[in-house]
Amino acid sequence: MIRVLVADDQALLRGSFRVLVDSEPDLMVVGEAATGAEAVAVALEERPDVVLMDVRMPEMDGIEATRRIGDVARVLIVTMFDLDAYVYDALRAGASGFLLKDTPPADLVAAIRVVASGEALLAPTVTRRLIEEFTRTPASLEVKGLQGVTEREREVLTLIARGLSNSEITAHLHLSLATVKTHIGRLLAKLDARDRAQLVIVAYESGLVSAVRPGEGRERG
Repeated sequence: MIRVLVADDQALLRGSFRVLVDSEPDLMVVGEAATGAEAVAVALEERPDVVLMDVRMPEMDGIEATRRIGDVARVLIVTMFDLDAYVYDALRAGASGFLLKDTPPADLVAAIRVVASGEALLAPTVTRRLIEEFTRTPASLEVKGLQGVTEREREVLTLIARGLSNSEITAHLHLSLATVKTHIGRLLAKLDARDRAQLVIVAYESGLVSAVRPGEGRERG
């Protein structure tokens, strides 16, 4: 059973999320929070698997709440504000996913399962705009912060940062799915990253994404 905490300052939305989550046989809401501070308190007490976290809440915003929750639970940001600053700050704070509130119910339920399983999830439009923002920075001659990462692992990391799924990376690099998963596992260990979302942050902050030459990789359409 995947245990879920719903954090949103709007009671109607909290109720809607609760009904949606509790309607699934493998999901269960274990708590609600109307403020960021309350979300932290309930998360520390209930130890949910996933927190559905709004960004704009009283007392403490969802990004700071995510930072304070830390490794207690995996956080899926669900907000109506499609702003770059929120996305990047949320990922840096430790969020494992970012979806908009207009996401179809079935997709939200699927996202909870993805995040609970240890994967990271970003809405495709969010990934594209993050890439556009970071690739405005001139490419550095040498990628820093990736010591010990092999050339093939850098290729995999680049494609992760560009928004490709494991199956798409498999097709792009002509590798087996098992091999791609092995490379990702090694990247997580070498870069001390908890999940795919943190790998994306490392790729941006190290300069790897901005170092991609035009024509390399494939953008999502």
